[in-house]
Amino acid sequence: MPERRRDAKPNETTRRALLGGTLLGTTGLLLGGTAAAATSPPSTRALTVASTDAWGARPPRSEPVVLARPAHKIIVHHTATPNSTDYSRAHAFELARSIQDYHMDHNGWIDTGQHFTLSRGGHITEGRHHSLAAFDGGGSHVVSAHTSGQNRLAVGIENEGTYDSVAFPSTQYDKLVELCVALCSSYGIEPYEIYGHRDFNATGCPGDRLYALLGQLRADVAASVGGDPTGVSWPLLRPEDEGERVRTLQHLLNEHGAALTTDGIYGPATESAVRDFQRSTGAIVDGLAGNQTWNQAVRDRANGDSGPAVRAVQQRLGTTVDGIFGPVTESAVRNFQQARGLRVDGVVDARTWDELVG
Repeated sequence: MPERRRDAKPNETTRRALLGGTLLGTTGLLLGGTAAAATSPPSTRALTVASTDAWGARPPRSEPVVLARPAHKIIVHHTATPNSTDYSRAHAFELARSIQDYHMDHNGWIDTGQHFTLSRGGHITEGRHHSLAAFDGGGSHVVSAHTSGQNRLAVGIENEGTYDSVAFPSTQYDKLVELCVALCSSYGIEPYEIYGHRDFNATGCPGDRLYALLGQLRADVAASVGGDPTGVSWPLLRPEDEGERVRTLQHLLNEHGAALTTDGIYGPATESAVRDFQRSTGAIVDGLAGNQTWNQAVRDRANGDSGPAVRAVQQRLGTTVDGIFGPVTESAVRNFQQARGLRVDGVVDARTWDELVG
């Protein structure tokens, strides 16, 4: 059955500047499963997505929360269910119903946990209610339950099957590319913001074979929407390390509720804060600040924001450290982005954080 996943913490926030991507009408992803928009760019293929009404979903126990801002990353999962050889649309609908039943009756969630489900036959179904409507507008996001620590930030795509040792079917892969292209185009998501579930939580999902395809997935999506397909890469910090990377980590942990002295020393207090943060986000609890810890800790920051994460940005840029993201900080961010060959928009997203941490 699908893996159990916890809902996000209610205090997660983010800020996202769109890349100027197209909305639903120009991506060809249409409500109710009708395909093709004449205004689609040549690189975007039309998709058919079956709505919750189409596959016979149960009503949610309570209305899903819809945030008035877009998602800014995509997280890929596998369902950890049998690798069915039934590639029919009817099977895809049956799968959608079984996942909803499991998530509601076994996990106790209000509805299906993910936003979209992709069957082995290449059929796409809406998962959590209102996911298609949110995508339709391009500027809102349905709070979900697919990845602890990221449910207010990321679109979740469940791929039917178990891909620890079995190859991901080509039909399913092609549809995954198309769905990611449509989502990136609508929400302004950069290809480097496509992740696997294991990049955030203590899980093997989406399986070794599918996870190994994510680099190719990012590249194939970038071929359609442009942008940088190179995944972010974080340093591994451990107790007794010292320096600016540790100081940045301490600022970020403070952003999530810690009360660390930002002295750049990875001592017992910092290790304890890392472990507490890892527990709270469903990451591997080892006291080491690696891929999962950084991915969970960073949040987009832009003009108008304030707090410890902004202090981390200012510290790394060598500007006044007051925790207020104003015009001076934005200018410094833009100069840094231009010098590093990044998209120059003044928003500290995952790629800019990656470069700042170094």
